[in-house]
Amino acid sequence: MTRRDLLKLAPGVGVLPSLFAQRFSNLNPDPAQTAGFAETDITPELGMEKPGGYGKAFHQRFFDPCKVRASVFGDGDMRVALVGLDALVIPRSTVLAARRRISEQCGIDPGAVMIAASHSHSSGPTGMILPGEYDHASDLVQELAYERSSAADAGYLELVEDRIVAAVLRADAGREPALCGFGSGHEEKAAFNRRHRMRNGLTYTHPRQGNPDMLEPAGPIDPEVGVVGAWDRRGRLLGCIVNFACHATTNPPGISANWVYWMEKVIRGAFGPDTIVVFLPGPNGDITQVDNGSPHRRPTGAESQRYVGGRVGAEAVKTLLSLHPGSFSPTARRSTLLRIPRRKPSPERLQKALALARQDPASADPAEWTFAKETVLLDARIAKEPIAEVEIQAIQVGPTLFLANPAEYFVEYGLRIKKESPFPFTYPVELANGSVGYVPTEEALGPHGGGYETRLTSYSNLEVTAGTKMADAAIELATGLTPGKVPEPPPHEAFSKPWSYGAVPPQVE
Repeated sequence: MTRRDLLKLAPGVGVLPSLFAQRFSNLNPDPAQTAGFAETDITPELGMEKPGGYGKAFHQRFFDPCKVRASVFGDGDMRVALVGLDALVIPRSTVLAARRRISEQCGIDPGAVMIAASHSHSSGPTGMILPGEYDHASDLVQELAYERSSAADAGYLELVEDRIVAAVLRADAGREPALCGFGSGHEEKAAFNRRHRMRNGLTYTHPRQGNPDMLEPAGPIDPEVGVVGAWDRRGRLLGCIVNFACHATTNPPGISANWVYWMEKVIRGAFGPDTIVVFLPGPNGDITQVDNGSPHRRPTGAESQRYVGGRVGAEAVKTLLSLHPGSFSPTARRSTLLRIPRRKPSPERLQKALALARQDPASADPAEWTFAKETVLLDARIAKEPIAEVEIQAIQVGPTLFLANPAEYFVEYGLRIKKESPFPFTYPVELANGSVGYVPTEEALGPHGGGYETRLTSYSNLEVTAGTKMADAAIELATGLTPGKVPEPPPHEAFSKPWSYGAVPPQVE
């Protein structure tokens, strides 16, 4: 392609689709292997609650849209759907209702639908307290839940359910023969472990920059940027899936998909404005964009959004350019349900919490009052639901396996799952198909642990061994499936002789 040919391309489309078309000239997708992508809008209205904290806050400004992004893959025998949405969490009840409607309207098996929330703290009110969740409890508990806590909006949850269903149906109806590529990139400067070991022998979450008592990060990060791309027979990128482990807490000033917006923006800048980018979050319960060890000023929310999303998006583009698309058979799904008990606050803790929660919040320490409230709410939740239902799900697309759980899952578990999976590409997905709060490592809940994620709340409360049980179940699902073949370019031609221009001794005169 000459420079003149490049200049003839339509404005805004970019050169990459045409370059891929050249690579695809000798490739023909299997008609039975199809892929489709679609998106719908779930931008909340101004004035709705802003989720992400334990108290009430409200959106006062729009920054960028929130979406549902869906992908459907079929190999002729089974269809699977992978859905990402710009939301703090996705309630289990919404997942089950959406799956049922999808199955009724297009026939995709409910267990073959994975729905994951990005955990955007700048999105719409899908949590924390659900409508009617504490109707069984006392007047005090209901006041603490519905009037003093971050609460989901019933109408907005209905909208989200409708838009999930619509996105999957559109993606399924729009499926066409496709070729898929699978790979991963590496991004180690966008995310950091927010937990640090301290001189007093404990572990703190966000000890703050310049703290002289910080020793070292308490855990690793996962720098892998997992990517699956699907192209049509003309070399046009239909859409891609990106998996990366980092909290969506950059928090630009207003309603926003958080850093996922900039990731999408970068990928679309390379492959075209209609490219659908499905984001599935990796385990990041202890990972954020905040570098507590940095000596420099902390970036603003908008700066952080652009930095994290831009770097992850750029790495996804590099990875997509490196892939060789081909067959993506088989598609498959497996799942299991775990029943995990909740940790109970001691009677002494509960009595102190009750006394403090009855006080005017303005007269108490804000943090102490907030977590006293949460202790009271947890006690009421345990009375109704002492055991949490935890779905562990596996969705296979050829050589890639997505392993989902509903927790804010510590990164160490994700790294272990990747290591022990037989698949060449394994991408754990958190906050999928429900929400059970933070699930720390057993070490974090031990004598030298601590930190925000280990606090007992109505949101985070599963027993100490929950994370290990979930990892064990995910690995068992993975070992019960057979990876597909990773597409590779054709082999080079047989060697005959070296390049005549280069096979010469040095010539110095």
